[in-house]
Amino acid sequence: MQFVLTAHDRPNSLPLRLEVRPSHLDYLRSLGSALVLAGPMLDEVGKPCGSVLVYEAEDRAAAQAMVDADPYTKADLFANVELKGYRVVVKDGAMGA
Repeated sequence: MQFVLTAHDRPNSLPLRLEVRPSHLDYLRSLGSALVLAGPMLDEVGKPCGSVLVYEAEDRAAAQAMVDADPYTKADLFANVELKGYRVVVKDGAMGA
């Protein structure tokens, strides 16, 4: 089952995001196929202001464990976080099941 995380950064936290980013990227690489996609949300001037990640996990608890282990979460980067079930319907222009 897939889960989507939308996480909005705390105000004025770009320096923290940039400091923790190398550890965050290492963590994402370690997830292998459990990470479907990931990337930053951008503000009106193109600077990162949050994150969107899609996880493949057995259940919500397993997805939450991946969120909790992320260096961004551990650094308290996010002001608010939402983790919801998710299903891909269209990918790369092709309709899924």
